Amino acid sequence: MKKQRLVVYPAILIPDKHNSTAYTVTFPDVPSAITQGIGLAPALKRAEEVLGLMLYDESDLPEPTPFQQVTVTEPHGFATLVVTDLEETKRRVTKTTVKKNTTIPANLAALAEEQHLNFSALLTNALKKELDR
Repeated sequence: MKKQRLVVYPAILIPDKHNSTAYTVTFPDVPSAITQGIGLAPALKRAEEVLGLMLYDESDLPEPTPFQQVTVTEPHGFATLVVTDLEETKRRVTKTTVKKNTTIPANLAALAEEQHLNFSALLTNALKKELDR
């Protein structure tokens, strides 16, 4: 079972004045977390992502404002709650490496070492190419 670290914060969604299907999303408790989306579902999905990106490596999380105390000052704006998994965000953005032993012909190893080639980089690039990544 994967470890979870779920957090919930209030968000304010403000419809765009020129496009009623576009929303700007802000978080009163995380001022650096701002995003937009065309449509409510994409805006909320991006809100989840930006909240996770702003908080996943924070050891001291801001205290969420109780939802009943959230004030929306923009006309037609509204508040909602957004949940995100900080461990899942960390897994997505943190590149972990693993050590793999491999066997190659001795003459190729010698030639590569003479050229000061990085075996890990070569293998990584070859795997990316093979996997279309």
